[in-house]
Amino acid sequence: MTRTTRTSGTTGTTRPARTTAGSSRGVRLRAAALGGAAVVLVGGLTACGASAADDTDPDRRSFDLPGSTLTVDSDDSALEIVAVDRTPSGKVEVTRWFQGTVALGTDPEATWSLEGDRLKLRIKCSGIVADCSAEHRVEVPRGVAVKVEEGDGSVRARGFRDALDIRTGDGSIHVTDTTGPLNLRTGDGSVRAEVASRTVRARTGDGSIRLELSAVPDLVESRSGDGSATVELPRATYRVTSGTGDGAEKVSVPRDDTSSHVVDVRTGDGSLTVRTAD
Repeated sequence: MTRTTRTSGTTGTTRPARTTAGSSRGVRLRAAALGGAAVVLVGGLTACGASAADDTDPDRRSFDLPGSTLTVDSDDSALEIVAVDRTPSGKVEVTRWFQGTVALGTDPEATWSLEGDRLKLRIKCSGIVADCSAEHRVEVPRGVAVKVEEGDGSVRARGFRDALDIRTGDGSIHVTDTTGPLNLRTGDGSVRAEVASRTVRARTGDGSIRLELSAVPDLVESRSGDGSATVELPRATYRVTSGTGDGAEKVSVPRDDTSSHVVDVRTGDGSLTVRTAD
């Protein structure tokens, strides 16, 4: 016979109590009810995911930039990087949208700091049921070369005349209205650029690449492990190298092996197209 002790009344005295089959069933039923309530709680929270777009009162901060280079170091946030004339020289303006819920765990938190020329954007969101979403808009003055190191999130960029280097582990990249040299790389996501850059390098492990150039480039390099690649070029003569492991290949631009305009496009598994823009 199993015995436990329990407190009775308000005096704090204890007495032996017999654990019967009926009380055991009651314990099991209460445990099942609590378990069911937890499932309902988890289901309710996960069915309605957090969205940074729901933050109607974003935070804003200005950072002093000591030089002409900036590295944006982000772990888990959608990023918009913009070069603008209105941002004062030596300043970086950041706007942050953040929403997060944690049912069982520490409160979610977003932090930012500038150490030297490295802007660190961090999201802390952990617990049994945690759901967070963040987006940052980073405005830099003209004349600043930017490097982006993104762990998990998409990156959009526009307005750059200077070098732009974007790398993300898992997320798409989209660049517009840019004339500076581009180096774009993602492990898992698409790459798209509508630019007038003279040098464009794009690479993705798993995703499509689409490059639309409005100026005759000196060099275009495109690599896709698993996904299609499309390059649209102004009318000119190009030295083209191309190849695909498994997919259709179509190159219709004028070709000349002595041209100084080099285009090198390769895919592991996907179609490949190099054509003159309409």
